Amino acid sequence: MAKFDLSDDGVVVIVGSGAGGGTLGHELALKGVKVVCLEAGRRLNLGDINNTGEMFAKISWLDPREGSGDLDPGLPAWICKTVGGTTVHWAGAALRIQPHEFKALSTYGHVPGANLDDWPISYEELAAYYDRAEDKLGVTGTHGIPRLPGSNNYKVLAYGAKKMGYKEVHTGNMAINSQARDGRPACRQIGFCMSGCAIGAKWSTLYSEVPKAEATGNFELRPDSMVVKINHDRSGHVTGVVYADANGVMHEQKARIVCVAGNSIESPRLLLNSASAMFPDGLANSSGQVGRNYMPHLTGAVYAIMPGEVNLHRGTQMAGIIQDESVHKPSRGFVAGYELETLPAFGMPGFPAYAKPGGWGREYARDIEAYRNQIRALLGSACRANEMLVSSRILKKTGLRLAAQRRA
Repeated sequence: MAKFDLSDDGVVVIVGSGAGGGTLGHELALKGVKVVCLEAGRRLNLGDINNTGEMFAKISWLDPREGSGDLDPGLPAWICKTVGGTTVHWAGAALRIQPHEFKALSTYGHVPGANLDDWPISYEELAAYYDRAEDKLGVTGTHGIPRLPGSNNYKVLAYGAKKMGYKEVHTGNMAINSQARDGRPACRQIGFCMSGCAIGAKWSTLYSEVPKAEATGNFELRPDSMVVKINHDRSGHVTGVVYADANGVMHEQKARIVCVAGNSIESPRLLLNSASAMFPDGLANSSGQVGRNYMPHLTGAVYAIMPGEVNLHRGTQMAGIIQDESVHKPSRGFVAGYELETLPAFGMPGFPAYAKPGGWGREYARDIEAYRNQIRALLGSACRANEMLVSSRILKKTGLRLAAQRRA
């Protein structure tokens, strides 16, 4: 494994080892570029991945935060603090941004309470890179890669969707192997995707890009290394970073280039904390927009109880999607679209926490006891009350009654 000196100003420093940082580090290392990758979290291996409750504590970014708006200061977003970043936790859904979404302002017009703008690039410019990324990740439904099999949870949803006339119904474009590929096995339908894939069928930089980068001899990973500031010289050029190791000791790593690949919260934090006399508002913040316009996906979930057993905890968690409603239809009264997906949340503990928080009594106990008969559908992106009713109607087409529904 490579080991670079703190004073080596010829290295490229990458902050973060997730989808962006891990992948960039691998690509640079393959080209002979010396890379130091600083990751705030610790390094796990496949043997460390176990049950949902323990994994939440192992991989989540649980450091206390202060924020504004509607974010929960205790847990504002489920991002991960571990080697591999959120690619350890993600469900594996690998969908493309639609062409109209690149032109949000032009397409949607002014939206009260939102700060919309058009991307400076188009879908057509990114299409070739999407192709390369899908091939690299082994995304099902692309490059001749078979889609994953449908679980019972998916089959119930698909039955109701097709009965309502929906056409774009399948098990999704997933970065989860449907067949052995790239040294990783095929999915075994274990059902704990979002806790980390214990066999490595789901793509993650933890066991794909990072080890490959290390094998080149040009890549050094330093876990438990929290970057606190980016330094620059009198001309404004970046010279390195300051980071705290596992013991809280500060170090400065020199660099010729610094790539910030934390996440949507930690990257702005680092840039703002790197303010100086030359850049009083933080680095890369001449617009004043760094740290603003945070936009999480709005989701809503519906649970239903079927006549027979479904066992929604079995099978790939999000391998089921309805895409007919993803288009922009202003006549619906909101901008953009939404998709309906299967997602059993977090197994049995997820039902009381998400479907009926604070539930009590005989009816609640009856719903809990019917766990094997439950199905869960998730609504993503532009979610309004009428779309919740759409998913409710789909489920009613397939079974007895709704157990609960909750808008997240």
